[in-house]
Amino acid sequence: MKASVIRDLWYKNAVFYCLSVGTFMDADGDGTGDFAGLERRLDYLLGLGVTALWLHPFQPSPQRDHGYDITDYYGVDPAYGSLGDFVAFTHAAKQRGLKVIIDLVVNHTSDQHPWFRAARSDPASRYRDWYVWSKTRPADYDEGMVFPGVQKTTWSYDETAKAWYFHRFFDFQPDLNTANPEVQAEILKIMGFWLELGVSGFRMDAVPFVIAQKGAAVKGAPKEQFDLLRDFREFLQWRSGDAIILAEANVLPKDDMAYFGDDADRMHMMFNFQVNQALFYALAAADVRPLVKALKKTWNRPPSAQWAMFLRNHDELDLGRLTEAQRQAVFAKFGPEKSMQLYDRGIRRRLAPMLNGDQRWLELAYALMFSLPGTPVLRYGDEIGMGDDLSIPERDCARTPMQWTADAQGGFTRSDRPVSPPIDAGPYGYPHVNVAAQRHAPRSLLNWMQSVIRMRKEVPEIGWGDFTVIETGENAVLALRYDWRNNSVLCLHNLDAKPVEARFETGVPGPEGAVLVDLLTGARSEAGADGRHGIVLEGYGYHWYRVGGLDALLKRSAN
Repeated sequence: MKASVIRDLWYKNAVFYCLSVGTFMDADGDGTGDFAGLERRLDYLLGLGVTALWLHPFQPSPQRDHGYDITDYYGVDPAYGSLGDFVAFTHAAKQRGLKVIIDLVVNHTSDQHPWFRAARSDPASRYRDWYVWSKTRPADYDEGMVFPGVQKTTWSYDETAKAWYFHRFFDFQPDLNTANPEVQAEILKIMGFWLELGVSGFRMDAVPFVIAQKGAAVKGAPKEQFDLLRDFREFLQWRSGDAIILAEANVLPKDDMAYFGDDADRMHMMFNFQVNQALFYALAAADVRPLVKALKKTWNRPPSAQWAMFLRNHDELDLGRLTEAQRQAVFAKFGPEKSMQLYDRGIRRRLAPMLNGDQRWLELAYALMFSLPGTPVLRYGDEIGMGDDLSIPERDCARTPMQWTADAQGGFTRSDRPVSPPIDAGPYGYPHVNVAAQRHAPRSLLNWMQSVIRMRKEVPEIGWGDFTVIETGENAVLALRYDWRNNSVLCLHNLDAKPVEARFETGVPGPEGAVLVDLLTGARSEAGADGRHGIVLEGYGYHWYRVGGLDALLKRSAN
């Protein structure tokens, strides 16, 4: 790949940080986070080492679904500030070299959106066909719900329109008719608007639903309109050459290339849900074999495309791709109580309480995520091990405000009426878990996270290279070797609480493969007479090695 192309693909070796403006930092003291507060925390994020920010929806909304029910795609909800505040924020981020991507929620709108109000009130309105209608109740009106047990139907009757409307999500989120050329043109206009205000791309919400055929006449699995993805990408490249789309598409590996595009002409990035779910089984069972299978199944992607690797996100931990036995093993380990589970398929807890607050285990989990073939995505609060409040319904339990200090409301706001109650008691309460305290504790999770992020950015082989699974003879050990530009890196992780000895050959020929230099400690390891290394990994231990050492690296670079 040409050097000019490599420079443009900034996302290949990035570190993303995901946050909600409303729960990150409140500057004006009204109890809700805002863009002025986020701008104040940019130097903290820069110091953490992240290179790109992903913002959840911040447009005007009734907030019945955390802003995913939008009423105006071209504005900022007054609770978060103004468009001017947003531009000041993106300008400040650009000054610090931070990229910003935002959620693009175009599968549906709020039922309070002017488009839907016009569509329901007048059959002759130009907006009528912007949504999906049926004069009679479809036979499958109560099938295909995204939130089973909470959401009752996918079609609802509207008294004003005297017709049924389709909603893949909640009934207050009517689906847009994305097959309509006018709707498609509007989506491009929305993208162009935010690009002009300084964003570097979009995390596109619910991509399979956006491109699926919709309507009462659709029977069985809907056909996808993949040409839409090509149109989105072409528009981005015309407007901003290095802008990207990160797709939320929880699809089977056989469909991955349809979303990336055989000619790399569709999505730039996709979240790797298959690996994410297998990773949690590996953590629960100390068995990496299903994870290795998931890695191999999903590695087929264009050289310019990239996977986004993550542990927990703002939704439930979806375990729907696991076998029943695997899913029950994860439930038993990480969400044994019914109150910890959600939608009969997932776990709604944050990672730290799932791993019992064990910092060794947390460090192992994050080190493993950072070493997987793709671009790592952190969620706000991950870096300090924030917990959850299971007394709060559904997914909201893991969406509590950022914990900055041990002061009232965790330093998030001066108001005594925060938008969401911070966790103020227990082992994960802000008196114990906060940024200020961890900054001054050399062995804190925050300081460890800063060091591993720095290390990850200095190992571009992970983001750019091809990987090889190295056999160690231990089911609890994942060993991945990355090769790129004649350089090799080997990452070892022990997912068991017990120490193990991993014996292996690096697979790099000649004397260079006989030397390993630990990237975290500088310690050297040399193979025995049989050409095999014997590395002892403590419980939840990990090592990242440069294969061949510094001398080999300098020699290869010179070549």
